[in-house]
Amino acid sequence: MKRLVDLSNEEARSHFLKGSSYFNGDLPKYISFEPILGGVAAVLNGGNYAQFKASNPDDLSNVNYNFIANKDGKFSWRPYELMHPAIYASLVNVICDEANWKTITARLKEFEGGLVHCCSAPVMSVDHQTDTATQITSWWQSVEQRSLTCSLEFSHLLHTDVTDCYGSLYTHSISWALHGLKEAKASKGKNSLLGNKIDAHIKAGRYGQTNGISQGSVLMDFVAELVLGYIDKQINSELEDSSDIRILRYRDDYRIFANSDERAESVLKVVSDRLRSVGMKLGVSKTFSCRNVIEGSVKPDKLAGIDLQDLGHSNAKTVQKQLLRLHSFGQRFPNSGALRRLVGEFHTNIAAQTSVPADVEVQVAIATDIACVSPATFPAVAGILSHLISLSPDAAKARLWKKVREKMARVPYNGYLEIWLQRVTQPKSLGIKFESNEPICQIVNGASPQLWECDWIASDALKKALEVDKIVVADAKEAEEVVQPEEVELFKQNAMTY
Repeated sequence: MKRLVDLSNEEARSHFLKGSSYFNGDLPKYISFEPILGGVAAVLNGGNYAQFKASNPDDLSNVNYNFIANKDGKFSWRPYELMHPAIYASLVNVICDEANWKTITARLKEFEGGLVHCCSAPVMSVDHQTDTATQITSWWQSVEQRSLTCSLEFSHLLHTDVTDCYGSLYTHSISWALHGLKEAKASKGKNSLLGNKIDAHIKAGRYGQTNGISQGSVLMDFVAELVLGYIDKQINSELEDSSDIRILRYRDDYRIFANSDERAESVLKVVSDRLRSVGMKLGVSKTFSCRNVIEGSVKPDKLAGIDLQDLGHSNAKTVQKQLLRLHSFGQRFPNSGALRRLVGEFHTNIAAQTSVPADVEVQVAIATDIACVSPATFPAVAGILSHLISLSPDAAKARLWKKVREKMARVPYNGYLEIWLQRVTQPKSLGIKFESNEPICQIVNGASPQLWECDWIASDALKKALEVDKIVVADAKEAEEVVQPEEVELFKQNAMTY
């Protein structure tokens, strides 16, 4: 792996303009934003979106595109926000300008060291792994392993994280992070300041709002790290003479090590106060302490997942019983990393099954319910369902997929799930017509709904580069009926990091 701060400005530009950096979630292989990003970057030619505008995008409400990933099958969800590609590519040009890149990377390196150890410095893959998988490996090596070694020095561990980190970040704090509060305040509103240029780009796609940045791209992860690194430096300054504590941070997740509850809680107050200055606050429900560092360093779902590593083959020999064990685990640890790993491994194992199970409809029902409770597992569950249903008689396939579709439709606000439902029902061998209100699904079906508001753009060339049909890079109907494990590879990679 390689840290982004160690890249040249041109290497960073290429990295940020990858489709997998623009949106770092799992998508079916026939969807890619890279053609649009490449076309837009070519039109901008290293320039700023402002050169191509007829009006201010800040005055419009749907410049960025939002879609939802449900987190618990009920009323908790993660809003993904796809930045307008013209604004995104323009921001990449600003950040990756040679002088600007030197300023940013030098500033990030200033934040390193001290009591707060940042374990989430953005990294990229230098081998066959995806960048997301590489980031997960970094998490395991930096956070979990380092936490375990801290047990030699500390007896208490306090966990906490930020509530809605990206949605609450005060965008003016980007300038504070880059230039210091005094200079940023003195230059407020001046576009000559790099931090203000970044701030202006982010606000342009978000109706001019100063609270929140978009979620779902490597570029915004990078910006968030800049602000959180600035907070790290402030925490270090306030606690610099302390030798009896240590703090590990991975993005907005903090682990505070100390030798008493009282000391850990006093440090927590410092962290909370510093975060509040940039619009963030800690989540009370996710703050807890542990008086055994080894026990507290490893997530409970991972420990339970290790116990379930073989899905209980010794006493759960049938696929149905193994699915029931997964279902039970999902009830205890919904949407957890360990559940995603176990579901991914089960997908790999079941892909080798060739005989038609007598209880196939029961197996489909159990697998579907796992995804309803834990929608984050759906890409791998979709693979399981596609395999199970492929073993059924042709006459039964449409009926089973219809039942799956109707049950998953009860999960509220989940455009992300719709995208994967389309993947498993669209192959022409099934003969199923997939209808959806999700615009990305409609684009796959040949329609041209609006993803990003473009009325503010004056350039015909830029509008042409933004034509939404470019995101479909292959015919979804030609996709294999059965989702192969490698299509959702991230569920398997670095399994033991969970």
